Amino acid sequence: MIRRLVGTAIAVAATFALVTAPEASAATTTFTGAVALSNCSGSVVKPAATPMDAPAMVLSNGHCLEDGMPDPGQVIVGQASNRSFDLLSPDGQSSVGTVTATKVVYATMTDTDISLYQLSETYADIQQKYNVPPLELVNSHPQAGTPIDVVSGYWKQIYSCSIDGFVHELHENNWVWKDSIRYVPGCATIGGTSGSPVVDRNTGKVIGVNNTSNDNGESCTLNNPCEVDEAGNTTVRPNYKYGQETYGIPACLTPANEIDLNQQGCTLPKP
Repeated sequence: MIRRLVGTAIAVAATFALVTAPEASAATTTFTGAVALSNCSGSVVKPAATPMDAPAMVLSNGHCLEDGMPDPGQVIVGQASNRSFDLLSPDGQSSVGTVTATKVVYATMTDTDISLYQLSETYADIQQKYNVPPLELVNSHPQAGTPIDVVSGYWKQIYSCSIDGFVHELHENNWVWKDSIRYVPGCATIGGTSGSPVVDRNTGKVIGVNNTSNDNGESCTLNNPCEVDEAGNTTVRPNYKYGQETYGIPACLTPANEIDLNQQGCTLPKP
């Protein structure tokens, strides 16, 4: 983690070299749907079956919440919010407008690291006013080897690599995340890329959300997650970057983008 920015000036000074030379990204991947938060990145996402007249939804990390990180075991449902998000132009060079949350539909850092904000605008409103369609949130498990683009609204930068594999449990400080996405070595995500959508470059659809990296080789500490396999063996991979899968989210949403953790097929943690 923590891939949000807590001390922005320090992070900017420390990361310019990385920002100026990311891996080249696919020409087909744009900033359409990407948003910038005050400390993180995010995206306007929509499950395929959700109607365009539903309240729109922004996906980011649980650790990017404006009132601080959820405790281990904590699940937030239906919490009021008036957070605003800068909606980016397709080329990422400017903001086309601002969208505003009405509530945190769901957020947790248990098993996964996600936040879902419901907006005052519908998907149709945003597309009509700003000519920005939502990104599709798929409901199938990602595959190893998939080429990905991590689209950071905060940095207005796209970081390209591919999926190396999946982690049984990723431990960071007191948090545990399950079936996390591990990127191939050299993926150059940095502070502020927290909450960025992980986009399948072949389809342009969202298959995950960026959330952490092992910054300096420590084991299972803050900003230094470790991998724990089914047998309980711990592996530390310095400088490796990780994301969280999002395919389980659509099964927990109603057509009106409300959370229903009792729906058939929903496996997100409950309060």
